[in-house]
Amino acid sequence: MPQSQPSSKPTLTKAQAFALKKLTIMGYLEGTSFLLLLGIAMPLKYMLNMPEMVGYVGPVHGVLFIAYIVVLFITAHKIKMPLWALPAGVLGSFLPFGPFVFDYFLKKRLGK
Repeated sequence: MPQSQPSSKPTLTKAQAFALKKLTIMGYLEGTSFLLLLGIAMPLKYMLNMPEMVGYVGPVHGVLFIAYIVVLFITAHKIKMPLWALPAGVLGSFLPFGPFVFDYFLKKRLGK
């Protein structure tokens, strides 16, 4: 009878799973604010000459961006992310839909 091979995917403790969940939530908030800024606020500013929305969404996105980077570094330390994950997470935060794609691939790699 063949023996089962141990899984190559790491198992996370409750604290690590909680850190990953916080990263996911921050990524979704940051990614959504970026899409609102690019898809709604900036077109309103430049096409309809209505700059007010950028004044609201821009600072919110800035705070969420910084918070996402901080949570990314904390989570990378807590769960011992793969080597590619930290630079990919930072790069993803500069791209539309980047945090969503990063979250998908990180969870796929971690087996979540």
